[in-house]
Amino acid sequence: MAGPLTHLKVLDLSRILAGPWASQVLADFGAEVIKVERPERGDDTRHWGPPYLKREDGADTAEAAYYLSANRGKKSITVDITRPEGQQLVRELAQQCDILLENYKVGGLKKYGLDYDSLKSINPKIIYCSITGFGQTGPYANRAGYDAMIQGMGGLMSVTGVPEGEPGAGPQKVGVAVADLMTGMYAVSAVLAAVVHRDQTGTGQQIDLALLDTQVAWLANQAQNYLTSGRAPQRQGTAHPNIVPYQAVPASDGYFMLAVGNDLQFQKFCGIAGLNEIGSDPAYATNAARVQARAQLIPLIEAATREKPAAWWLEKLSEAHVPCGPINDLEQVFADDQVRARQMVVEQSHPEAGTVKTVRNPVIYSESALEYEAPPPLLGQHTDAILKDMLGKTVDDIAELKRNGVI
Repeated sequence: MAGPLTHLKVLDLSRILAGPWASQVLADFGAEVIKVERPERGDDTRHWGPPYLKREDGADTAEAAYYLSANRGKKSITVDITRPEGQQLVRELAQQCDILLENYKVGGLKKYGLDYDSLKSINPKIIYCSITGFGQTGPYANRAGYDAMIQGMGGLMSVTGVPEGEPGAGPQKVGVAVADLMTGMYAVSAVLAAVVHRDQTGTGQQIDLALLDTQVAWLANQAQNYLTSGRAPQRQGTAHPNIVPYQAVPASDGYFMLAVGNDLQFQKFCGIAGLNEIGSDPAYATNAARVQARAQLIPLIEAATREKPAAWWLEKLSEAHVPCGPINDLEQVFADDQVRARQMVVEQSHPEAGTVKTVRNPVIYSESALEYEAPPPLLGQHTDAILKDMLGKTVDDIAELKRNGVI
């Protein structure tokens, strides 16, 4: 395994998406990630299909596409942590790991002796990242939290969807689990910052990371719009709250995205669209003016864009360096020349399917090239090897653990 994190070992007790997304990024960066799963069933997402990965004969494997999206590059070990013997195995692994990721309910691992205080006593340098819906403190700390409810509760759905009074009006969640994914990304940066702290001080620490906190944090300009003005932003469909025109607009054969970022680009757009009078009108000359005049301006723009097909607009606007783009489905995304040139799809050998395709990590290092050798593991695929190589268990030890249902 290549990458800048080959010196780090990660013990991943998380499941579903936020934690596994974080550990997949760390694995992509070269860390050795040991995914601890329940015997027989494993991570819930293994069963969240269809679709499932196909064998070469066309039959389904047991690997759901959802699971495949977040578990590349890891090693899977099955351990029953409700058993004392299983708890001891996890403790032994934690002694040799730099980072532990978990997303159990608050206090859920304490009864197994796998909480931060217990593991810190045997590995003071461990970085222990706890991911929950609402954090380790506060009145909601003991509640379960899931992505869709967090998108609603954390304000994202209030600014996502069709505005009131228009056809199809109502709040919408984002089409992927962004609260989970962003929490996973914050987890990556948090644990790596903690690694730097440990390198400087010799001390590990616990990280308390909540989906709700993350969702509130990455409201970004929308949150700041509210804090600055005291007015809660409203749903605006594809429109931008602070830039006009910056939204999907109709062509004669569909829609495309128009993303005018400054006044010069607006002037260029107006010239191409035959809207020179609008382009020279002081009422629309600046972005601040256009934001104020949004309701009057957008219908004029849409009337013009409806006159030509999307391909015409994309060609003419791109030639003039006015930001714009198609609204692609995923078939079109993966057929796009730029996506293909950037090799965003990686193909790996798979023990049951022959090969599996996943989406590569978007980071490209000049000196620490990433490799994608290990596909998402089968359930318990590496149990024997990890117990033998890391913990020194014998063949007889492993056989006994299997007989007793510990692994």
